[in-house]
Amino acid sequence: MFAALEALSDRDPNRRDVAADALGDLLRGAALDADTARLVVGRLVGLTVNEQVAKVRESALNSISEAFNHHRLPLDLVEPLASSMPTMERELLEYALYILGATHDPRARPLIGPFLHHPDPQVREEARLAAAELTASGGSTHNS
Repeated sequence: MFAALEALSDRDPNRRDVAADALGDLLRGAALDADTARLVVGRLVGLTVNEQVAKVRESALNSISEAFNHHRLPLDLVEPLASSMPTMERELLEYALYILGATHDPRARPLIGPFLHHPDPQVREEARLAAAELTASGGSTHNS
């Protein structure tokens, strides 16, 4: 895990991509405790916000999404994604909306709301599902 975290800052985007994917494998399983999962997700959020290469951003967002299968993560941890959402490609935006909704935190509503009127119907649908997650009680109603 530590090697993958270190590789997130490698100069080679292929190494960053592989590292983000490897961390997703760890998050997908139940091997990480809550604090370690938060550490990994925080690093992946930072990578996503600062990364220029789309495939690396996609791997990082996919990995963050995987974390919600085993962990409840706070909005504050993933909220920095919102700053880069207006410039994200559709596929990346769908991941980011899912992540915000998966927090189940009503404070994410203003971050999701503008995308309910996005020109792309797939983005609008993902925003609708994410907003529904904020009011869902109990388990998840929307899977990545």
